[in-house]
Amino acid sequence: MRFVEDDEADDPILSVVNLVDLFLVISAILMVLIVRNPLNPFQSERVVVVENPGEEDMTITIRDGEKLERYTASDQMGEGGGTKAGTTYRLPNGDLVYVPE
Repeated sequence: MRFVEDDEADDPILSVVNLVDLFLVISAILMVLIVRNPLNPFQSERVVVVENPGEEDMTITIRDGEKLERYTASDQMGEGGGTKAGTTYRLPNGDLVYVPE
């Protein structure tokens, strides 16, 4: 009887079953990470991700459908050819009011 019990304890198929269970857990964790990623390839909406906000190496990643754009911060001042469209005032309670010209 004692030899039969030892044979069951040394069964190599039990370790294979344990490895399969381990791989199932790892694959489930990876799938959860993919779903929770803001740049998930299965989402069809517009997503904006800001990395290191306020720092010198700040990057902004915008995903709009299939299009992916990445902007990096620099110490250069921007300029453009726009025109003034109006004025914004801050009220004492903290609200902002925009007055078009």
